[in-house]
Amino acid sequence: MYWEKDLETMDRKKLAELQLSRLKDTLAYAEKSYYYGKTYKEKKINADSIRSLHDIQKIPFTTKDDLREHWPYGFIAVDKDELVRMHSSSGTTGRATVIFHTANDLAVWSNLLARCMYMAGMRKSDVFQNMMTYGLFTGGLGFHYGAEKIGALVIPAGAGNSKRQIQLMRDFVTTAVHVIPSYALHLSTVFEELKLDPRKDTSVKIAFLGAEPHTEKMRRKIEEIYGYKAFNSYGLSEMNGPGVAFECPYQDGMHIWEDSFLVEIIDPATLQPVADGEEGELVMTTLQRAGMPILRYRTKDLTRIIPELCSCGRTHRRIERIKGRTDDMLIIKGVNIFPMQIEKKLMEIPGVGTNFLIILERKEFNDSMTVKVEVSKELFSGELKQLEMLRKKIIEELKSEILITPKVDLVEQDIIPKGEGKAVRVIDKRKD
Repeated sequence: MYWEKDLETMDRKKLAELQLSRLKDTLAYAEKSYYYGKTYKEKKINADSIRSLHDIQKIPFTTKDDLREHWPYGFIAVDKDELVRMHSSSGTTGRATVIFHTANDLAVWSNLLARCMYMAGMRKSDVFQNMMTYGLFTGGLGFHYGAEKIGALVIPAGAGNSKRQIQLMRDFVTTAVHVIPSYALHLSTVFEELKLDPRKDTSVKIAFLGAEPHTEKMRRKIEEIYGYKAFNSYGLSEMNGPGVAFECPYQDGMHIWEDSFLVEIIDPATLQPVADGEEGELVMTTLQRAGMPILRYRTKDLTRIIPELCSCGRTHRRIERIKGRTDDMLIIKGVNIFPMQIEKKLMEIPGVGTNFLIILERKEFNDSMTVKVEVSKELFSGELKQLEMLRKKIIEELKSEILITPKVDLVEQDIIPKGEGKAVRVIDKRKD
């Protein structure tokens, strides 16, 4: 049940003492970097300034822009010849950011992933098929080394090539997979084309979902299609990658590993901390990374701390499923909308397919939203009256959720392009 029982079930007081000790070490490491050395001098602070975990608020926030502006080596805290690996963010919202690791940093990260996967039920006897992109992206290699740490047989399948993925699952009796949620849904249509039932024709019992936000409805739909248990994971490259937080078998929030990360939730408007249980922006500090420590990083991810203890016995607090990102928020006619709100509603409506696309346009200073929604081939080729009833229902359901009336276009299944990586959910054609 536990990979490291003493750490995972540590008394909260002792865990706080461990955090403070590691935080002081991290502050000492960070001072050796160009960026934090300069920041410490400007703010007249040092590692001795922090005498309690609350004192972390004396340290300024670090943002993605800070990482970009000090590209490439402004944050490293060791000699460059001690670094053994570089990873990079996708750069989808601007210039990519890079993260560097020492050999020990990688060992710590691999162990965190092993802890996550073991908690979800993976064991040495499993065959793990990694269907994520390898390379600069952290997801592929992070899970790969975590699975090897457990001792499982790893199939580094990489992304795409759906028929080959299915063949690998069947030939090598894959029991656990790592997959992007939108690709899992796409892969189910390939099973249909091959006239295979993933429940009967594969042996997969565990799936690790990650790399893109997804709703609880989408997770349950994936579980229903495949018959396996799908675990939600959270990570970001600035905090190593995957392995920051993970669901236990109770699937009620994600345990965030507080022996490796100091967690804060702040109000993104005031930048002040909020109470446990209140929603806000997740802010994180690394506690076990020497090569490139990062202090009080504003993730832009919206969530909340779940204050109650988990039934699994682990004492590390849980965060709720990520609601969205502050920089993913769409503003339409003065209304704040997150794409996940739309996904949540669509997943509740019978007849709706697994893919959708939001298109934003502006005409004569008026913003408009069109939601293209895939429906099954049978429904799309059926009676027009039935199709129109579905379209109106989708409009009504979305309006009740997002408070504006979108235009809805129903399209046949597989019309909206699908990539091998994260699903593209929004195309913004508006001009400033």
